[in-house]
Amino acid sequence: MQMNQNGLEMRGEAIVVTGASAGVGRATALAFAARGAHVGLLARDAQGLEETRREIEARGGVAFAVPTDMADAQAVSAAAESCERELGPISVWVNNAMATVFSKVDDLSAEEIRRVTEVTYLGTVHGTLAALAMMRKHGAGTIIQASSALAYRAIPLQAPYCAAKHAIRGFTDALRCELLHERSAIQLCSVILPAVNTPQFEWARTHESSRPRPVAPVYQPEVAARAIVRTAQRPEREVFVGYQTPLLVMGQALMPGTLDHYLAKNAVQGQTTGEPLPSDRAENLFEPVSGRHAARGRFDDEAHNDAITLSGRAARALGVAGLLALGALAGATLRTRR
Repeated sequence: MQMNQNGLEMRGEAIVVTGASAGVGRATALAFAARGAHVGLLARDAQGLEETRREIEARGGVAFAVPTDMADAQAVSAAAESCERELGPISVWVNNAMATVFSKVDDLSAEEIRRVTEVTYLGTVHGTLAALAMMRKHGAGTIIQASSALAYRAIPLQAPYCAAKHAIRGFTDALRCELLHERSAIQLCSVILPAVNTPQFEWARTHESSRPRPVAPVYQPEVAARAIVRTAQRPEREVFVGYQTPLLVMGQALMPGTLDHYLAKNAVQGQTTGEPLPSDRAENLFEPVSGRHAARGRFDDEAHNDAITLSGRAARALGVAGLLALGALAGATLRTRR
């Protein structure tokens, strides 16, 4: 890679982004293209993909769109082969496609849970397997899972999505060990994202009575995109975006019961705007919603444009340092009292 004023160039590299029609996926595809990469775009909605492709090419980039349901393993494999034929050897694959339902568990159907699992968990598995098949032929590559703090700590109203993200983490950790055992040059990374201002809150299925929203604090999708691009340029096992993601992970490890009570009190209300659902609201769980695709959602007024980004090692080191400092403070307090 060559250096330019914006950082490491990726000129001519073939990169595939799933869920590229909107939200984090769209912002990520644009960010890679801005660095000279040739970007393969995968998502269900052909119109949304075409909009992303046109936006990239209007800025002088190269993009190739393949409408694909990530729940269909054969379709994902065929899409990967098409991208490689069109763009060249795939060097980076970003698994970002997802689906969710905002609902209490009692109100969910088995079909809804299955669909969230198929798109979010199995979609990532299918993407990973397709990427591995391409990358093993060339002996190298980087696979990035667009993960979430919810992969470490579940919250109410999103049980299927949280479960899928937990499953992705287990699958990814197991595969990473196998790649290390093989001494493979293929890198496997996770970028752990906070709440992001994307259009999903306008079209995700909900059984609640008011419009859903991300749990504050909220970040713009370009923040996530920058972290994903940096991870592709400098692979890390884990990258945490936003100050609350490592705090939530450490909190879950140290005081899960306390978090249970905190989230029970705050996270249900924290995921609703209090506004009634529009009568014409469309849902994308089983079919894509056309005509509303963009990188950003409707929460621009509160979304942050920058975020602290830490490697997993740095985040854990800070956590250990914090615990040691608390321990030292507690010890000093006890000695003073004695």
